[in-house]
Amino acid sequence: MSACKTPSPVAQSPGLPKSAEGDPVFGEPWHAQAFALTVHLHERGLFEWSEWAQSLSREVHKPGRVADGSDYFDAWVAALTTLLVEKGVADGDRVLALQKSWQRAAEATPHGSPIQLANDPLAV
Repeated sequence: MSACKTPSPVAQSPGLPKSAEGDPVFGEPWHAQAFALTVHLHERGLFEWSEWAQSLSREVHKPGRVADGSDYFDAWVAALTTLLVEKGVADGDRVLALQKSWQRAAEATPHGSPIQLANDPLAV
């Protein structure tokens, strides 16, 4: 397997957890998914790098963020969501409704079973 010779500017994001070799590391699968989605949207031209950096910086520096940075990817997803809403790509209310639906689905899913949106007890 070969490594990418030209890393995306998103991979150089300040605060992004990195390995000793300088590669991004992810504590959870969803961290990697959020990262990949952001890279994809940026590379597709949905937003400029400077827009992304400003959105992420605003989120990371909001009052209430934990000092140790353990909520970095929560800030990452919030920044991406905000940017998508600002660009008219996503509806903020719909995103929040989906987030709540996934949370209910997770709470209703038996341990060891895959979480599926259909497990949301309030799903229509």
